[in-house]
Amino acid sequence: MARQTKKQQQQIDWIAAKLEKAEKNGFTTDSKAQILAESKSFWLL
Repeated sequence: MARQTKKQQQQIDWIAAKLEKAEKNGFTTDSKAQILAESKSFWLL
């Protein structure tokens, strides 16, 4: 359970960082599909 919680927190932190970066740079030019693909590949490592 602790491992699952840690992974979920890492996902939240990653998403928060992605959103913060997007906000600072005038949001993102990535499509929904690109963001989804990137997030899926990131979490399968």
